[in-house]
Amino acid sequence: MRPQPEIIDDARQSPLAHAVSQREQDTLFMVRRAIANKRVVLAYQPVMQAARPGHVAFYEALLRVLDDDGRVIPARDFIDTTETHEMGRLLDCLALEAGLDTLAQVPGLRLSINLSARSIGYPRWRQVLAQGLAAAPDIAERLILEISETSAMLMPDLVTSFMADQQARGISFALDEFGAGSTTFRYLKQFYFDIMKIDGQFIRGMAGSPDNQVLVSALISLARHFEMFTVASAVESDADARILIDAGVDCLQGYFFGLPTINPPWLAQTTAKGHRQR
Repeated sequence: MRPQPEIIDDARQSPLAHAVSQREQDTLFMVRRAIANKRVVLAYQPVMQAARPGHVAFYEALLRVLDDDGRVIPARDFIDTTETHEMGRLLDCLALEAGLDTLAQVPGLRLSINLSARSIGYPRWRQVLAQGLAAAPDIAERLILEISETSAMLMPDLVTSFMADQQARGISFALDEFGAGSTTFRYLKQFYFDIMKIDGQFIRGMAGSPDNQVLVSALISLARHFEMFTVASAVESDADARILIDAGVDCLQGYFFGLPTINPPWLAQTTAKGHRQR
């Protein structure tokens, strides 16, 4: 019998594949340690009203973890790696818990919190939501849940059913990163999102891109047709902001208006009051 050729493990042989695999393992290890040591925090970024310059419509709560050296690691550095693991569900639970606590502690604040569609069916996440609303029912009307277009399309039936139940309680929903995925008009009609967040790839530098100006105007018209408020993401210049306001966008978010921070204004105000009382 002729000897069978040896099967070569490409991942073991390829330096690039090995490096990618090692990076994913390192990321999972870092996040696992952050969860175990309660080093998961939220960074808050303002979303501004287009019609009232300088006025905040709401804040987006962005997930962050702290590594062993205390460095703040943004979600973009780990979220794709953790998305298909249970770790991703635990992160969504911790983000929701922290966001609900913030809403309960800061009257009048409106806050959006990101989640994966996969977490909707996760019992612990549903329990965190139920307990948070039971403890402070008034926060439902100040809570916005953001689901990315790509995530929503993974399980549209689950998302639409969940949205209908929670919207009846006063919770709003934002379709995040719209334009980055492949949502069909049929699903857009069924979802009934309250807010459309236009993906930043169309917003950055749009003052110098006639094509993006046309696309963004079309997306704003589409949102109006489906009775959704619009948020332009990743606004980084005054020129882009002015064009978006003229195009009729409802809200603007981006570095031009404020960086995400783990020390939001209401926390600074609380600390200042505490010092004065002493």
